[in-house]
Amino acid sequence: MYPGLVDALSTFSWERVADKVRANDPRVEAARGAGFTSAMTFPNNGIFAGQGAVMNLSDARPSRLIVQAPVGQYISLSVGGGRGFPSSLMGVIAYIRQCYIDLDYYRQAKAAYDKDPKGRTRPEYDRALEGLAESPRLLFPAVSLSEIDRVLRFAKELKQPAVLYGLHEGFRATELLKAAGMPVIVSTKWPTRVADADPDAVETTRALETRAKAASTPGLLAKNGVKFAFSSDGQTATEMLRGVRKAMQMGLSEADALRALTLSPAEIFGVADRIGSIEKGKIANLVLTRGDLLSERPRIEYMIVDGVKYLPPVPPAVPA
Repeated sequence: MYPGLVDALSTFSWERVADKVRANDPRVEAARGAGFTSAMTFPNNGIFAGQGAVMNLSDARPSRLIVQAPVGQYISLSVGGGRGFPSSLMGVIAYIRQCYIDLDYYRQAKAAYDKDPKGRTRPEYDRALEGLAESPRLLFPAVSLSEIDRVLRFAKELKQPAVLYGLHEGFRATELLKAAGMPVIVSTKWPTRVADADPDAVETTRALETRAKAASTPGLLAKNGVKFAFSSDGQTATEMLRGVRKAMQMGLSEADALRALTLSPAEIFGVADRIGSIEKGKIANLVLTRGDLLSERPRIEYMIVDGVKYLPPVPPAVPA
């Protein structure tokens, strides 16, 4: 590690989002009302942001909401504004690499001490490394083609199970992703022109193409056999579904879209034996609709989450 040099806001690998879940969070009811029964949620503060969890979107006590935790370590490669190390992308990558070198040494030192503690210096407890050791997989951001290529190679170097998230330029990297065999999480927050951008500014051809083709990424991934799921990327559940419908307009089949919202994320995060499909013995998470759930105006009759029935929220009355 880098004692005294690492920015205090860089590492929270030990934090568990499962410990911060609140059953009365209004976002839970809003997502459930839109037809979602489960969610994969992660902290997002710092380079190593902490441990994510799979949760059911019910109103049960927090201890009943969690289906599985931890399910992955959320990583950011963005450079913060702090004065400490790291202060560049190269520094961030070097820091992550060093953390895993330290983790390997930490594990060896603990194993040697546990085998024969007599006469040995007891290894100091390191909560940051303990957090990494508990991580079943790493989530890496990769939006552009260059980022996708860089992270695929970096994850291979670390020899850790990994998942990429973002992928707006995935349409440029389908062969690369297919060869890597790594699952990805596609953000449905499709790129748009900045609202307050200079109207006279000339955008690059690449930026225009990315904005036009980003939503074609899911369809191309499906055709190339790349396992993928969707991420809300901070959007509401309704906005997320709108983004999924845009992907369907750009070539994604309804069957592949539904799978990317249900079984595929369950498989990616190792909980397909519990949720993601309707099978005997799995958790009773169901949505009953009139018409297609992914239609422009789906009519949800009711939801069953963890065996409990919920009615969709009543829309506010329109003033006369």
